Amino acid sequence: MTQSLERLTRRTESMNSIRGIVHTMKTLSVINAAPYDHAARAIEAYHDTVLTGFQAFLHHYPLDARDTPVVRRVLIVFGSDHGLCGNYNEALAAHVAQAVQDWPEGPLTLLCVGAQMQDALTDQGLDPKETLFPPASVDGIGRLSNLLTQRLDDIRHTAHPGDISVSLAYFTRDGGAGQVPDIKSLLPLDSELLRVLSATPWVSRTLPSFTMAAEDMLMALIREHLFASMFRAAAEALVTENAARMSLMQQAEQSIDDRLEGLTGQMRAVRQDDITTELLDVIVGFEALKKGKRRKKTKAD
Repeated sequence: MTQSLERLTRRTESMNSIRGIVHTMKTLSVINAAPYDHAARAIEAYHDTVLTGFQAFLHHYPLDARDTPVVRRVLIVFGSDHGLCGNYNEALAAHVAQAVQDWPEGPLTLLCVGAQMQDALTDQGLDPKETLFPPASVDGIGRLSNLLTQRLDDIRHTAHPGDISVSLAYFTRDGGAGQVPDIKSLLPLDSELLRVLSATPWVSRTLPSFTMAAEDMLMALIREHLFASMFRAAAEALVTENAARMSLMQQAEQSIDDRLEGLTGQMRAVRQDDITTELLDVIVGFEALKKGKRRKKTKAD
């Protein structure tokens, strides 16, 4: 019984140590998600400013969706570089693989963010052309977005005289439903978006003017539209990744608590057995002493 009690004590101490680690990881997930959430909200305000610039440009130069043939499709998938987030990467990779099957045939350039996502895409039969490291902090989101924008410029130059389509795949928050995989198309520009911006009245009496050439201004606006969209996708991916990790740690913590409760019950039972055994030993010894005294008294009489 003593060895069993010692073994249960060691197991309880180990489980408490593991629970401390899990609780720390859960806390870190909550802390890490907050600045990424603030970054996602901040870039939305900047993106609204870019769309306002599009609106002013379209009032000067009405623009329809271009009929330039798409010679290459580019898909950027935002995943994680670390584990312990459940099937986060696998679920998004499966969603991407299903969506790619429904796309028109043609060259596809796949850019991946996160080593874990690269493995998940490879398991789905997709071969990323390049894998980038996800940001380690909020400051890294801007650097990643600039790097991806440069990659798109390089791909677009190689696609000349045609054009490219650009889509982003990432997990996005869905209110009470948690998070869902989403694929957002950036290029070619959405014709409905252009129509709405063109039809929306300008809020002031005077339209802003610019001195840049119209084509250069349009390219600058498109570049900023891509930058802001990729910035938000990267921030949103980091928020949902930490949310997935926090959810997994909560499940692990609950499982450990249940196991600790079971171990505590076993330890109480073992202690009770030890106490009962010791009491029985005392009672047996006491009865043996009483019998011995009676025998001595009988012999004396």
